[in-house]
Amino acid sequence: MPHSDDSFGNEDSTPGLSLAVLSEALYLANLLLAPGIAFGLLVWLWLKYKDSAPPLAKHHLRQTTFVSLYGGILITVLSAIFILAGGLDWEWTWVMVIMYFTCIHSTLVMFGMFGLAKAMAGQIWRFPLIGPAVDRDKQ
Repeated sequence: MPHSDDSFGNEDSTPGLSLAVLSEALYLANLLLAPGIAFGLLVWLWLKYKDSAPPLAKHHLRQTTFVSLYGGILITVLSAIFILAGGLDWEWTWVMVIMYFTCIHSTLVMFGMFGLAKAMAGQIWRFPLIGPAVDRDKQ
């Protein structure tokens, strides 16, 4: 069979595309596979490339790093408030903690999947409510 010259989009034509996809993948890995380890890698990437990354990669790195940080703080603080308000022995404390964790965690995963799709398409995207503002002038 003769070799085809067709391109199927495997080349990295958009500057920063690979780094943007990697940051979104690490965000999802932090939520689903390796919490803490993936967050550490994400923070390391942010610190290493925050000044030198192309705009697409810088945007996705910033979004995923800060949403991971804000999401972690939000879920920790509110779960602690539920536990302190109701005590460890009250069954409704655990209902609230589990419901809150389930709703917030699944929402963050869904937005992470959407962010990954946007990164793979070479587009920017802001996480609703807790995502840092998008500076469109620098994009």
